[in-house]
Amino acid sequence: MEIQDLKNVGAQVRRDIVRQVHSSQSGHPGGSLGCTDMVVALYFNEMKINENRNAEGFLEFVREGIGEDLFFLSNGHISPLFYSVLARRGYFPVSEMSTFRKINSRLQGHPATHEHLPGIRVASGSLGQGLSVGCGAAYAKKLRKDDRFVYVMMGDGEQQEGQVWEAVQFAPHHKLDNLIAIIDWNGQQIDGPTEKVMNNLDLKAKYHAFGWDTVDLDNGNNMEHVVESLKQAKEKTGKGKPVVILMRTGMGYGVDYMMGTHKWHGAAPNDDQLLVALNQLPVTLGDY
Repeated sequence: MEIQDLKNVGAQVRRDIVRQVHSSQSGHPGGSLGCTDMVVALYFNEMKINENRNAEGFLEFVREGIGEDLFFLSNGHISPLFYSVLARRGYFPVSEMSTFRKINSRLQGHPATHEHLPGIRVASGSLGQGLSVGCGAAYAKKLRKDDRFVYVMMGDGEQQEGQVWEAVQFAPHHKLDNLIAIIDWNGQQIDGPTEKVMNNLDLKAKYHAFGWDTVDLDNGNNMEHVVESLKQAKEKTGKGKPVVILMRTGMGYGVDYMMGTHKWHGAAPNDDQLLVALNQLPVTLGDY
């Protein structure tokens, strides 16, 4: 896609996010809005996806992810973003977003597998587990001589989990140079700024010390910069090291009263706040 087309998708996805969370009066808009540009760039520009995923005879390949890029959302609480991108990419009907967090909906608060929602490969949201899953998938691709890539999105507060660092150690030991991790480094988590809850200090130095290569993305809310960071990360693959993109974003990006504060990590806008948000986010693809 052209950059402007990606921006248009991103604008619509942000509308989808605030509408979903408002409709159920439950959910996590802050991180969803902040990570929108990256997830849109992955699904609409970067990742190789099996376009025949619903065709007879392709089911086994789709289930195993053979010959296509895989994405795992470790910080599963930003599910409104994930659902919007999957729907807009054609995995399931756009209209299904109206069921977000409703009884018997396939669109649970955190992505779940027992609802069999297309595009969801693993239940996530119990923080700290996604990178381990990504390591397993990347290792499997190595064993199968599958030349595609595995992407894992994590939060910066999530870096406080011990299991993350077990996976961080595992990946370079097994030379998983087909693995690209992305950290949403917005400096906020549910209880406040990360530097006050538990300071992560220098994540770049930590990942280097564990044997990873890194890409600095100083503005993860600039689509041009996002696309360029993915290009840089891809260029570093195949050289014996996993790669991590350190992505600086603004929590709540795109809605002025949500930006830069942990207060919108897991809060829903009321009717008036929704209207303010929607007035700041243009309709580009059509609302569901």
